[in-house]
Amino acid sequence: QVQLVESGGGLVQAGGSLRLSCAASGGIFSNYAMGWFRQVPGKEREFVATIKWNGGSTDYADSVKGRFTISRDNAKNTVYLQMNSLKPEDTAVYYCAAEPTVWMPRIAREYDYWGQGTQVTVSS
Repeated sequence: QVQLVESGGGLVQAGGSLRLSCAASGGIFSNYAMGWFRQVPGKEREFVATIKWNGGSTDYADSVKGRFTISRDNAKNTVYLQMNSLKPEDTAVYYCAAEPTVWMPRIAREYDYWGQGTQVTVSS
């Protein structure tokens, strides 16, 4: 089983940037597609981005396309989410997720492994 730990969240002004990291342990990282999701209280967990096991392909929610970039370093067992031009509506708890698949799932229930989440707050 893989364990995931997110970091890099915080408070930022609108228009600013943050980079989230998710460190994986306990599994062969390159076997896993990785995803980022976010959730606000009272709402379902929302897809943000996903990346193929080899980093060769990515997919984004329309709401973040052009502003966020997902990447991974398989040598460091880490996936990143670079978030630029942040908006107040990006405020949420951000979770990374892992699934041993060659696909790139966009649905939360298709991921078996989750981190504990990191809070991102964007002030207006």
